[in-house]
Amino acid sequence: MMAAAETSSIAGLLLVSVLILPVVGILAQLALGGRFLNWICLAVFPASFGVSAATCAVVWSHGEPLIYIVGGWQPPLGIALRADGISAAMMLVTAIIICAVAIFARVEFTQPSGAPEARAPFVFWALILALWSALNALFLGCDLFNLYVALELLTFAAVPLVCLKGGEATVKAALRYLLFALLGSMLYLMGTALLYGAYGTLDIILLAQRVHPERVTWIAAALMTVGLLTKTALFPLHLWLPPAHAGAPAAGSAVLSALVVKGSFFLIVRLWFDAMPGLGHTAGPQLLASLGAAAILFGSVMALRQQRLKLLVAYSTVAQIGYLFLMFPLAMAAEQSWTSLAWTGGWLQLFSHAFAKAAMFLAAGLIADALGHDRINDLGGAGRLRPLTFCTFGLAGLSLIGVPPSGGFVAKWLLLSASVAEGQWIWAAVIVVGGLLAGGYIFKVLGRAFTAGSDAPVIVTPVSLSREVVAFSLAVGAVLLGFFPLEPAEILQIGRPEILGSTVP
Repeated sequence: MMAAAETSSIAGLLLVSVLILPVVGILAQLALGGRFLNWICLAVFPASFGVSAATCAVVWSHGEPLIYIVGGWQPPLGIALRADGISAAMMLVTAIIICAVAIFARVEFTQPSGAPEARAPFVFWALILALWSALNALFLGCDLFNLYVALELLTFAAVPLVCLKGGEATVKAALRYLLFALLGSMLYLMGTALLYGAYGTLDIILLAQRVHPERVTWIAAALMTVGLLTKTALFPLHLWLPPAHAGAPAAGSAVLSALVVKGSFFLIVRLWFDAMPGLGHTAGPQLLASLGAAAILFGSVMALRQQRLKLLVAYSTVAQIGYLFLMFPLAMAAEQSWTSLAWTGGWLQLFSHAFAKAAMFLAAGLIADALGHDRINDLGGAGRLRPLTFCTFGLAGLSLIGVPPSGGFVAKWLLLSASVAEGQWIWAAVIVVGGLLAGGYIFKVLGRAFTAGSDAPVIVTPVSLSREVVAFSLAVGAVLLGFFPLEPAEILQIGRPEILGSTVP
């Protein structure tokens, strides 16, 4: 009893703190104003990172999920916060990337001492903290309606990041993003209403015990999945992503591509694997993988055709998101999805893409700042002027291509191995072709950058070495994930049998 009480106390402290600390930072900004902005960030970001890392460490060391019942009211009347293995891993990756982006953005969005308060730094840091809290709420939530609320908070923090510069093109991109996001929210909310009317609860664990393959379940699953796919920007619902990610500031683009689109994907996994696992042995997973395969091919071809660097990276995100959905039919075909190669491969693809894409967008931003443009055809010889920045771009690209040693290689190898083992060869072919196309658009940039052009590029604005080092560190992180064992990961299995084992046949 003492051990259980101690664990419950630790869970409550960690899980509530990881949600509240970013909100405390926002409230402190509002109360104290921009003059203390730098000090607030200096206090909140390390503290939030420490709590996220501690949560992951406790889950991993105990080998079981942390659960905290808010107010002592058990679901379905109350709210439960739950950190299983994938939640803990997602929170740690989110903390690392947000803190790295914060260090990178400090030069651009700082409040100079003694100067009048500027709007952009105040808004940027408030939005980043709101994103962080909303993402953690998504990772810890157990109730589909509460997850909807977290998803909306994430959307309303992400959209303003797109138009932070205030240009006409970025405002249009932000409005398009908002319209797609609101459409997705409406569909998701309609699905939750159907589930609640049919089964009397929206708690994921209770739903897993009650849901049966019937018409209302199928309609709800379809509505919610399409709504979440809209927010994830899976082909053909990707139209909002390229202009939004290409138009945002480099730090904003890094967070949007590395983390925000992963939040809605995380919820799709919760829906299909946890809330409604009985629907896995149907055509649904195959359809999701088919859309993922189309995204890989379409996004890669479009990236090859781009003339601007940030648009190329944005279309690359459309392609790389597609790999995540290959996990669905491959993992669900296994006897235990959470112990399959595809399960680990899918999550490792998410983690490695997050690091690589954050590094790539930061590098693209540095190139645009240094040269005054991001036109690929005019990069001739720029690699000799900013070698570390282009090295960052190349290292991140290795992970997207799937070249060893990199996290992308291990992820794609696990997915490819699962495809062969399950006899689903079509996905293996798509993975190979996608890697070749990724190599095409990565080497298109590097080849141009390290080949002397007719007009030598000129550094318009010097960029600090510290910002280059931050971007390079994220790219190195994507490569270091390549030393991950080629086998199912234990941390990604924590808490899985507890949910699925309770499902009523």
